Amino acid sequence: MSSAWLLPEHIADVLPSEARRIEELRRGLLDMARSYGFELVMPPLLEYLESLLSGTGHALDLQTFKLIDQLSGRTLGVRADTTPQVARIDAHLLNRAGVARLCYCGPVLHTRPAGPRATREPLQFGAEIYGHAGLEADLEVVELALDGLRAAGVEAPVLDLGDARILRALLQGVEQGRQEELAAALARKDTAALGALTAGLSEAKALQALTRLYGGAEVLQAARELLPDLPAVRAALDDLAWLMHHVQRTHAQVRLGFDLGDIGAHAYYSGPRFAIYSAGASDALVRGGRYDEVGAVFGRNRPAVGFSLDLKALAERIAPAPARLAVRAPWGEAQSLREAVRHLRQQGETVLCVLPGHEHEGQEFECDRELVEINGQWVLRAL
Repeated sequence: MSSAWLLPEHIADVLPSEARRIEELRRGLLDMARSYGFELVMPPLLEYLESLLSGTGHALDLQTFKLIDQLSGRTLGVRADTTPQVARIDAHLLNRAGVARLCYCGPVLHTRPAGPRATREPLQFGAEIYGHAGLEADLEVVELALDGLRAAGVEAPVLDLGDARILRALLQGVEQGRQEELAAALARKDTAALGALTAGLSEAKALQALTRLYGGAEVLQAARELLPDLPAVRAALDDLAWLMHHVQRTHAQVRLGFDLGDIGAHAYYSGPRFAIYSAGASDALVRGGRYDEVGAVFGRNRPAVGFSLDLKALAERIAPAPARLAVRAPWGEAQSLREAVRHLRQQGETVLCVLPGHEHEGQEFECDRELVEINGQWVLRAL
């Protein structure tokens, strides 16, 4: 018989030290998004499955937990990604004619972990812009993501850029199942599988060239030489060059790279997409891009671009914050003592009252001062 307190695999409690880091990151990112003009929304954790998975593709379906609603008898899904929900909010609840900047932060649940050490319960933060088709919106979400990571303490991030239109243009006329296999092989840089999958395709050489089109800024020029001069390919390369130019001007500390064969983790990307890595890491901290078709299933197909990240994964990548400084105070019923403690807390101090019979043992706080009574007055004294 298993222990009653054991949790499912890849599900874990968040203990004080890590919880504090995650919460500080959450507050910092939400404040950063607000400084850009983003409004906070809070979609429900679960909803009817057909709404939750509308237009998201097979991969997200496999990641979604399903259950039966005891009230309606219909199938519910626990969200595995919040973007489709925000698209529904934009389309049906807000229904604004102009630009809507929306952000969110909440848990999502995955049937399987994304990696050997990944959690199945990420805490997803995201920011999305609806209603503007121009690259200005793409640049804004990239800069918000970079500014948020910088504020969180991520040093020398690597920004990886690509564009879903390139692969889409090369796969015109290829059946959907084969398209998914080709995209997966390209993401893995599996040249052997790609060779077999491209047999007989008119764009076989171009598709195989995508496995080599990754690296620095030189990739864009190489792509113009190796890929067919299709309007969608040309537009994608021009847009990537524009984004590179502007990011370099405002975020000199960011290393830029390109991977033209990777369309990202979600099938709904329709244009420029990006991933941000911390130096030396193989897993992306942030993924985002343009997904203009995400609202189509909700009857409002308008431009959309955004990004998301897992706060738990981000907390693991940054240096632990030092313990918060605090004041140690005795516990007592004296009105003067209680007023002194209340006054310090109102000033923003953390005051830990030592309960009768105990010494404070909390590890999240470092008491560098104590509240003592001297000549009838309660004063702070350094420890």
